[in-house]
Amino acid sequence: EISACLVGSEMCIRDSLNADCHADRLLYCQKNFKEDAMIKKIILNAGISLFVLWLAGLIIFAWRINHFDNVNNRKTDAIIALTGGRNRITEAVKLLEQGKADRLFISGVAKDISLRDIQNTQRLTLSGRQPIDIGHNASNTVENARETNEWVVQNDIKSIRLVTSNYHVARSLIEFQEQNPHLEIIVCLLYTSDAA
Repeated sequence: EISACLVGSEMCIRDSLNADCHADRLLYCQKNFKEDAMIKKIILNAGISLFVLWLAGLIIFAWRINHFDNVNNRKTDAIIALTGGRNRITEAVKLLEQGKADRLFISGVAKDISLRDIQNTQRLTLSGRQPIDIGHNASNTVENARETNEWVVQNDIKSIRLVTSNYHVARSLIEFQEQNPHLEIIVCLLYTSDAA
């Protein structure tokens, strides 16, 4: 558009009989150039602002997932392990064996997988003293929360120890608290080095 304005201005300059043409075109071009520059500046500032907000959110998220209180030895009614991360089930069974709760629920197990399959795959030695239940109706965090809440209500559970990865806990807590705001949740986090 600027080149068209310049061409038009040159045409007006060559047309010595019509001085008004030159002045009008020059004003029109200057106005359009300023509007284009302002729009580009707004878009650039919006892009920079969005990037800064995204970066700030990433920094806050990274800080938050590494600063949860992971040391709470109080016994809960149950331990909940969410599938989808390495060593979550192993850690949950270890906590069960340590007496941190009397029962364990594993949410998000594939439909064709049994407790024996989990035991063999994870190389777990289960004492069999505490009940371990598995849920087959969850394939994401929202469904984990729903499935677990159904189990919690059926078993009159008031407090749980939630075993998940540190990067997953913030979303898990939101979903679990939305399903059951009165449920007491103690988190047991597996950090990246633990989960690898």
